Amino acid sequence: MRKLKKGDTVVVTVGKDKGKKGTISKVVSKVVSFRNRTVEKCKVFVEGVNLVKRHTKGNPSQGKVGTILEKEASIDISNVAIFNASTGKADRVGFRILEDGRKIRVFKSNSEVIDI
Repeated sequence: MRKLKKGDTVVVTVGKDKGKKGTISKVVSKVVSFRNRTVEKCKVFVEGVNLVKRHTKGNPSQGKVGTILEKEASIDISNVAIFNASTGKADRVGFRILEDGRKIRVFKSNSEVIDI
């Protein structure tokens, strides 16, 4: 189970967009081999955060015009923290196992359940 999922509201903790809030639109993970160890690299796409400009080339024969598109780039998962609405701050995520054996996510600061 991941600590952050698609649809979670997060706060950016470092970088040019520090302090901005947004919703996770996509989570991308990739397994990388590094020094005889396998490591999972996770990145997230957050709506309205880390916008970059993409220049597209026009093609006169097809009637396409060159434009500048603004799109979201990925952020490393370690650079965002989940937003706790009850405290109004960024928070860490912990896990708890219920009596019926299900594993749920909880906020570390006040032990509130994030989702069931």
